[in-house]
Amino acid sequence: METDGHLHAVTAAPRPLWVIALAGLAPFPISALTYVYGDAEVSGPALTVLLTWSAIVLGFLGGIRWGLESGRASPRWTRLATSVISPTAAWTLIFARGSVETAWLLCGFLAAFILQWLYDHAAPDVPARFPRLMTTLTLGACLSLGLALEQAMRM
Repeated sequence: METDGHLHAVTAAPRPLWVIALAGLAPFPISALTYVYGDAEVSGPALTVLLTWSAIVLGFLGGIRWGLESGRASPRWTRLATSVISPTAAWTLIFARGSVETAWLLCGFLAAFILQWLYDHAAPDVPARFPRLMTTLTLGACLSLGLALEQAMRM
């Protein structure tokens, strides 16, 4: 079934989509585990990777939301406007590094991913496979950020 240019009948994401999505998720656990268990000379750069990758992915998710909405015959300006909130919040957190404790930055990214996930699940007119895919990716990102947060709170 097609409604407003979006497919709703397909519930399973195609294999290539999952492969690419999981490859994009890989930097989260790798950098978080390196931050937590790595030597001192690699834990700092691993945290930088985790924070930066979080900002990049939140920007990408905002782009997905923008793309889904702008593909409609009559895009809703509120959906377009809200698509830039997560990327803006993410890059604000990146620029706050050094002024804000690491634990608070990680909490901010966790909150941004959770809010993005909640917003995306409430979004109308998205492909049926979108919620399952986003839940998996959000869970992976949040578990990684949570692991790093636990480490940051011990420091």
